[in-house]
Amino acid sequence: VQLQASGGGLVQAGGSLTLSCAASGRSFSTSILGWFRRAPGKEREFVAAIKPGDHSTNYADSAKDRFTIYRDNAQNTVYLQIDNLKPEDTAVYYCAADTYGIRVHTSPRGYDYWGQGTQVTVSS
Repeated sequence: VQLQASGGGLVQAGGSLTLSCAASGRSFSTSILGWFRRAPGKEREFVAAIKPGDHSTNYADSAKDRFTIYRDNAQNTVYLQIDNLKPEDTAVYYCAADTYGIRVHTSPRGYDYWGQGTQVTVSS
């Protein structure tokens, strides 16, 4: 699986963004897909994940109110919508795929393929 993230940019606080992650490869529809982010000076952290099949979702506590993850298997794309952006959302956002697709991992070690990251910068 190859992943290509896009959609980042410079946004004012209170605005919205939808990040996209386009994938190639046969395993996309059976993979658990996740989004992580790395803020300046911090470790990469889990944001959200979505399972194949029933598209059930998991969110970090910090992401439950303003983030929405969804996927389109026909388009081989996973999305992350972020509403009411805050300066603390500033980070590089990465999409990832767990091709084993058994259970959701919140650790980066649970994912075997990664996109290159897309920068989100929120100005106050």
